[in-house]
Amino acid sequence: MTLLTGETDVFDATSDGRCGVVFLARRRILASTSSAEASAGVRRALRELAGQGWQLSVAEMFGDHAEPAGYDTGFAHDVDVAGVFDAPDLTAALAGTVTLETAGWDQLFRTEWLIGPREFATVTSPRGRGPNNQWGFLALWEWNDAWHSATDAQRAAYDEECDVAFAADLAAGVSIAGRHRLDWASRWHHLGVWEVPDIELVTAAMREHEHVADFKFTTSRHYVGRLRALTDLLEG
Repeated sequence: MTLLTGETDVFDATSDGRCGVVFLARRRILASTSSAEASAGVRRALRELAGQGWQLSVAEMFGDHAEPAGYDTGFAHDVDVAGVFDAPDLTAALAGTVTLETAGWDQLFRTEWLIGPREFATVTSPRGRGPNNQWGFLALWEWNDAWHSATDAQRAAYDEECDVAFAADLAAGVSIAGRHRLDWASRWHHLGVWEVPDIELVTAAMREHEHVADFKFTTSRHYVGRLRALTDLLEG
């Protein structure tokens, strides 16, 4: 089984039209009354989006029934909240961000939204998934100049090396929530999302990716966060 690495690899490719909606958000300081009203508005909007077929947590992308969720990232990053939803299609993704913002999200957060179609299906670790998977790892990356100047043989060798690292990730307990393509409207080419049981596993996995020189062909931005219900994150 070939894992998703290079631009031309095929790994459980999906053409279902679903679209990722990434949010990287910093909290605004509001009076308690205004914050409560904005939170109530966002909760109503989330129920509306759920009724339209949105998947509002990484767990839902794996087929679980789960409440809307995101990741608390403020302990390690310059954003307080990060996460990704899956919308039914690109039109719904664009309209849904407007719905959320006008419902009160914009009053609560200053947000960078990144939107792009899903390219690959989810991949569950052979160790399975469960309540211990309380951490998320979001990777944004773009192919760098070295990638664009590499030969086909160099890219193929790179993909094979990365496959070793991805196989190790899955074997260690990482479940991969597919991949989304973002470069139609962003500097970032792709988004990858991992669901993991602990932050130490992310650290170990990154060492393995560095060992196989995964990052020689990419520029990336990574976020690690603890899973929390979105209703809790709205309340700060």
